[in-house]
Amino acid sequence: MKTRHLKRRFLSRLSLKESWVIFFILGIIMMNYPFLHIFNKNIIIHGIPLLLIYIIGGWAVSILVIFLFTKSIRSGSDEQSGPENQ
Repeated sequence: MKTRHLKRRFLSRLSLKESWVIFFILGIIMMNYPFLHIFNKNIIIHGIPLLLIYIIGGWAVSILVIFLFTKSIRSGSDEQSGPENQ
């Protein structure tokens, strides 16, 4: 029961407009010159260049963040509709 409460509390904090803006700006910063230059090295991990791992990892994290935001929006609209409307 406590896990459900913590999950609900975490998801309610993610639904803030400020969080959307922060993650958007972080995504833009992550795909700009300084970070791309840092990871553009001749390092290969398991046959995959480091820059490619960085880009694919960032893409996966952004999809996870979008999933969490949409889940929080959906759960927030379910709570507002109430059990009597279901």
